[in-house]
Amino acid sequence: TGLLIIRAYHKDKGNIRKKILIPDSGHGTNPASVVLAGYEVVQIKSNEAGIIDPEDIRAVADEEVAGMMLTNPNTVGLFESNIEEIAKILHDVGALLYMDGANLNAQLGIYQPGKIGFDILHFNLHKTFSTPHGGGGPGAGAVAVTKELGQFLPVPMVTKIDGKLSLDYDRPKSIGRMHTFYGNFANDVRAYAYIRILGASGLRAVSENAILNANYLRALLKDEFDMPYETTCQHEFVLSCNRQKKKGVKALDIAKRLLDYGFHAPTVYFPLIVPEAFMIEPTETESRETLEKFAETLIAISKEAETNPEKLHHAPYNTPVRRLNEAKAARELDVSYKG
Repeated sequence: TGLLIIRAYHKDKGNIRKKILIPDSGHGTNPASVVLAGYEVVQIKSNEAGIIDPEDIRAVADEEVAGMMLTNPNTVGLFESNIEEIAKILHDVGALLYMDGANLNAQLGIYQPGKIGFDILHFNLHKTFSTPHGGGGPGAGAVAVTKELGQFLPVPMVTKIDGKLSLDYDRPKSIGRMHTFYGNFANDVRAYAYIRILGASGLRAVSENAILNANYLRALLKDEFDMPYETTCQHEFVLSCNRQKKKGVKALDIAKRLLDYGFHAPTVYFPLIVPEAFMIEPTETESRETLEKFAETLIAISKEAETNPEKLHHAPYNTPVRRLNEAKAARELDVSYKG
C-alpha cells in the first residue's frame, strides 16, 4: 500500500521514478513488495555499526529514486541514529521516506515518526498490537501518511460530517481498493481495543519493557556468544553462533536443541548480514525468571557444543517429531491431508 502511494504521488507530479532504496538489513519481504509495485531495488549496505551511513544514501540519491523503505529500529535491533539526515537527503531530491513498522514495538510513545522525517508508515498489527498471526493470515495493517499524501490513501475512507459517519469513495487520486469488502476488519478492532485498554502511558511502557528485556538478555549472553554490534539494542538483538560453528555446531543445531528444553527456537540465519545469525526478540511480556532460564539454556547448549557436538547435530529428541527436512518441505509444499 505504501509503495503504491509513493507511485501515485510521483505520477500526480508527472514524474514517474524507477528506484526504491532498501537497506541490506531490511525485512526479506521488502524487495518483493518493491518489485510488485513496479520499482527497481537498490540495496544500501549497512556500515560496521549496523546502521545506514548517510553518505551511502547521498551517493545514489537522484531524480530516479522514488523513495526509501526503511525499518526503524532495523532488523539487527538498532535505531537508525542518522534518520533525520537521511530524510533530508531524500527530500532534497524529491523522494519519500517510507517506514516499515515491523519493529514499532520498540518505539510506542517514545517518538513520532512524522517528526523525524518519515512520510509513510505501515503498522504490523500482529507484531505490535496483539492481533493473530500465522497460517498465511488473516493479514491486516494500517497505513499512516503525511497530510500531503492523504489524498492517495485507499478507498473507502471513513468520514464524519455533522456527527454522522459514512464511507467516502469519491477520492479521484486514491490508489483504489486494496482488499475486497472491508478487509480483515476484526483484526483492526482487536488492535484498536488493545490501544484503548493500554492508553498512552501503557503503550510507552510496552516499548520500555521490551527494550529492557532485550538488553538484559543480551547482557546475559554476550560472554558466551559473539555480538556483532556493541551498541545498546532496542527491542531485539542478533547474536552470532560463529564461535560455536568453529566447534562444528551451527545456529540451526542450537535452535533445534532449544526445543528439547521447551523453548520455541528464534529466527536463524536472518538477517543475512550476520553470519550464523540468531535473532532474539523477548518482547515486553516475559518475566525476568523466563529470560534468565532462556539464557541459562542457551549457555548450556553452547557448552554442550564443546563436549558433545554430535548430540546437537541430531536434536531435537523430546519433540513429537524429530528434525525435519526443511529444504524438502519448502520445495515440495504439501498442505493437504490424503486419507
